[in-house]
Amino acid sequence: MAPHIDEALLDDPDELHRKDSRQTLHALATAGAQVRESVTLAQEAGVDRLARLDRPRSVLVAALGGSALVADVLELLAEPGSPVPVQARRNLPLPGWVGPLDLVVAVSLSGRAPGPLAIAAEAARRGASLLTVGADDSPLAEVCRRARGVHIGVGRSRTSSRTSLWSLLVPVLLGADQIGIIDTPAEAMAEVAQRLDEAAEAYRPTSESFVNPAKVLALQLAETMPMVLGDSPLAGVAAARAASMLARTARVPAPWGELPDAASQIVACFDGPYTSLGGRRPGTYDAGRIRLGDIDTSGWEPHHFAEPEGDLAERPRQSGRDIFADPFLDGPSLPELGLLTLRDAPAEPPTRESAQVEALTDAVLTTAREAGVRVMDVTAQPGAPLTRLAELVTTVDFTATYLALGLGLDPSVSPHVADLNDRTR
Repeated sequence: MAPHIDEALLDDPDELHRKDSRQTLHALATAGAQVRESVTLAQEAGVDRLARLDRPRSVLVAALGGSALVADVLELLAEPGSPVPVQARRNLPLPGWVGPLDLVVAVSLSGRAPGPLAIAAEAARRGASLLTVGADDSPLAEVCRRARGVHIGVGRSRTSSRTSLWSLLVPVLLGADQIGIIDTPAEAMAEVAQRLDEAAEAYRPTSESFVNPAKVLALQLAETMPMVLGDSPLAGVAAARAASMLARTARVPAPWGELPDAASQIVACFDGPYTSLGGRRPGTYDAGRIRLGDIDTSGWEPHHFAEPEGDLAERPRQSGRDIFADPFLDGPSLPELGLLTLRDAPAEPPTRESAQVEALTDAVLTTAREAGVRVMDVTAQPGAPLTRLAELVTTVDFTATYLALGLGLDPSVSPHVADLNDRTR
């Protein structure tokens, strides 16, 4: 049975504010401001000092939890043209090859996350160059200063890595631009900030649910068992973020994948019990008992019909939804499968590769609809890669937050996570 979402609550800004104990929606709306502030903080911290260093042999990024997306984005942007490899690491051990010729980037909002802090300390011991991002008065900042690295602060109003993504990401991208592995100068951040501002306006709490895309998407997701699929490496990063935000913020498990590799594992789920056709291909069901002689099978492939037993084919109704089912007598029905597809902006001009990607994505969506899967489609507007990624990420961030609030959950406080922290201290 799908959980109940309170649509009326989503259209009540005062109630949203009351249930959102740490003002997650407001924090997400500051994403554009985070970009602008981070540019200033990076410049004041001397990020341009990195340009005076010799180009590193490699770059290793240490980030985890809500900060982990920083490493994914840097890998994504650097992969096409970086002259040096970029690698992510969550915790020790630091690879044995890291030494004085390498740059280690450590990211932690509090500056106290054990993994990034330990990696930064070990990198400093080996003489590697350091770039760190986090609270100014933190152990991470102290490690960086002792190693004569570059530490960039995150401001004083950032309390959660999930809502402070751009305060963590922008300094790293500016540093990567200084060493020449990606092209993201400070001037390019203005477009990103503008796109984030536009999204914050469209997704604001006072915008009613029938015109607010994030609220519409939250209402649709609430009725499904969702999966998330990105149609490109860029959209794949956004899909990973969506799965993380749905789990951590809305408490909804959501497997994710990226085309083309994930096509089979996503489509295979259409055969399972969560589709409205009960896992059967279109054309294999009917309202009860039928005789094969009563239908015209010309033009159908043999696999469209199961092999009958005897003269009659017994085909009981096996749909995943029975509109006459009594949830008290028959038990709750399974939620229907949902597919949230995050799509990059169409390539201009189109290429052979982009045409193949579009054809594969359309084929997956057609298969999904025929199997009874509820399809939700989000497409980025044109722009630079980071700008398109920002649009997809902020969409799923707002959506997950509205979904949590509509389900009666505080998006920033999880009792079970608090219990886990207490048990592991």
